[in-house]
Amino acid sequence: MFHYDPIYLIMLGAIALVSWAVSAKLKSKFEFYSKVQLRNGMSGAEIAEKMLADHGIRDVRVISTEGRLTDHYNPADKTVNLSEAVYNERNAAAAAVAAHECGHAVQHAQAYSMLTLRSQMVPVVNIGSGLAPWIIVIGIMMGAATRSGFGFYIAVAGLLVMAVVTAFSFVTLPVEYDASNRALAWLKNKNMLSQQEYAGAEDALKWAARTYVVAAIGAAATLLYWALQVFGNRR
Repeated sequence: MFHYDPIYLIMLGAIALVSWAVSAKLKSKFEFYSKVQLRNGMSGAEIAEKMLADHGIRDVRVISTEGRLTDHYNPADKTVNLSEAVYNERNAAAAAVAAHECGHAVQHAQAYSMLTLRSQMVPVVNIGSGLAPWIIVIGIMMGAATRSGFGFYIAVAGLLVMAVVTAFSFVTLPVEYDASNRALAWLKNKNMLSQQEYAGAEDALKWAARTYVVAAIGAAATLLYWALQVFGNRR
């Protein structure tokens, strides 16, 4: 029923390996730059609050959230959520993360089109990311069992949902890179960091962005795999 291409499976394994390597490198980078203490003595929370204020944003709260690398901006309730370490610590890594998340808040305030598009895709992605593979499998199985075209069309519907999830991964790329660029520009223009601190923040954000690149490539590879399954069984 399914057509496993060994070469393609090797490619998927390679992507998984690269993803692990990039994630491990990101973790080591943040651990290293967490030791570079800021000369201005500001915490991540204070960095975030100043960046918001400098951009005239008064309706966004900076709050602490549990976990590690759980930092995010929530456009629904307008909160910059910083992990406990980033919220409280006073180092280059914390400054980079705090400013990056505020970069998303600035995007929201300025109606950055790619952020708006990503937000609109979230409901479909939340539901479709888990359901799409099952819809495809059910469609393929129905097609094989009944020898009718109905199962094929169900599988194609699953592929379309998965395509939206894949598109979401690629839409995320400019959103994340733009947030980092906004963060770094503000940190530099406001002389928030020393040259060494800024270099550390820039390096940390570059590695963080690469995790999204690998995720997008992985999503595209997964979509291609299932497309081969669906249309391969059609022949």
